[in-house]
Amino acid sequence: MAVLPALFGLLLATVVTGQNVDISPKEAVRRAGDDLVVLCKVPYPIDSCRMTVGGKSYRLIPSNQDEEVVYSGQGLQYGECGAHIKHIREEWNGNISCMLPPKSGSIEVTGAMRLLVARAPGNPQLVSSPQSTFKEGDDFMAQCIVPDGRPAAKITWYLDEVQLLAGVHQPIITSEPGSDLQTISQNVSRSLTADDNGKKLVCRAEHEALDGPKEAARQLVVHYPPKRLEAGPITIFGLKLGAEGRLNVSLRANPPPAAEWTLGDVVLAPPAADASRSAVALEPLHLGGGYYNITLVLTRVAKEDVDRTYYLRVTNDLGQEEFALRLSTMDEPAARKAKSSYLIIEVYGVELDTGAIVGIVIAVLLLLIAIFLVVFAKATDRWCFAGRSRDHTKSSGESTPAGDVLLESVVLPSKTSDTESAAGQKSRLSALTARVRAALPRGRDRVQAAAPAPDVEDNKALADDKKGVIYAELALGEQNAEKPPPPSTEYAEIVCTEQSPQMKENKE
Repeated sequence: MAVLPALFGLLLATVVTGQNVDISPKEAVRRAGDDLVVLCKVPYPIDSCRMTVGGKSYRLIPSNQDEEVVYSGQGLQYGECGAHIKHIREEWNGNISCMLPPKSGSIEVTGAMRLLVARAPGNPQLVSSPQSTFKEGDDFMAQCIVPDGRPAAKITWYLDEVQLLAGVHQPIITSEPGSDLQTISQNVSRSLTADDNGKKLVCRAEHEALDGPKEAARQLVVHYPPKRLEAGPITIFGLKLGAEGRLNVSLRANPPPAAEWTLGDVVLAPPAADASRSAVALEPLHLGGGYYNITLVLTRVAKEDVDRTYYLRVTNDLGQEEFALRLSTMDEPAARKAKSSYLIIEVYGVELDTGAIVGIVIAVLLLLIAIFLVVFAKATDRWCFAGRSRDHTKSSGESTPAGDVLLESVVLPSKTSDTESAAGQKSRLSALTARVRAALPRGRDRVQAAAPAPDVEDNKALADDKKGVIYAELALGEQNAEKPPPPSTEYAEIVCTEQSPQMKENKE
């Protein structure tokens, strides 16, 4: 029966151990000689604080600050058990644990963190193909190995001073059995181009225990055929008749190229000159980085030289390139702007970029829209043209030199008030009808007005007799007593104006 309490106590100790302990940091990397503070904390007061560092147990007392490992924290009553390690030793690499016994009870709560005492790795090693030169398009692979570091080193690849990201493989970390030292290796692969020639491939290793990075490097030598720097025929400007002229062609090649000039039936391979020494071919001049300048010197430029086409053939072990050159006595035109990825259009000698083109298109569209709106408004009597129809209606009855009558039609808005009834509207229409009929001439007057005048004096007498008579007609339509009149009422105002004496004379 005594076995059961023992098993229960062991189980309880196992459950409690490592629980409810807040330890920071959980992992740290330090160099030998550095300091470190480790803090363990529980939410209740503790009786004491013990730390195990490098296999040795330390009982930490807040008042004792003279040892190499001393207490750190706010106090045992706050449940804090911290250790300040003043000088880390390399043999202390491993776990650091803390034991926090409570004020009452015999079960200690423990926690642990990982301390890595950094150890500098060995020198990086760059392993690659043993061949000294490569061709353009070859697949190149290299491996960088940084051995025996604690922890593993970090590898970064560079091509000259530019970091390589493409073609970099995942690193592999290994260690020897029974050793905590780690070796890291990483591969890089690349398809070589002409631009890689002469550049340095660098494997750079960085580590906490190093004062600065370590490097291993290899120079890349890439061979490629001659390559022109500009496409199409070449024109040499600025030559003067009767003076010396130089035909320069720049290109790149590796290995060094051989040149051959063709002048009609004459072929010159540098260094050489024609029979009359009027043309001299110079050796290719290396400018560095695989760039060469090939020159043909004309001792005296003649008119037939300007009309001739010169041919240059450049070869090396990997291929050849041919050039056609023409001469011109005109000055070289101003350098054109470098064309970038955006659109450039030249209009009458002026280059327009994308922003200018978009601005012009928007301005044209706005102008077209404005014209359309003006035409639409004028055709439909809208907006600023809305008053023209009313003015036209009003002026249709105005007096002119040929007449003296002004008719003004006014449409009054409908009133929804109950004070105005249909009877009132009908009475106003009847009164208006009576006024219009009173102003109309008699039937005989209409007949006399329609009859032709016998002579001039009779016409004058008739005009004097009918002076001031106004002819007007108002169609009201049929009125229904049962149906109320429409919501708006039409009124006609008849205005008689006097003619000026000048207008009367002009009329007579």
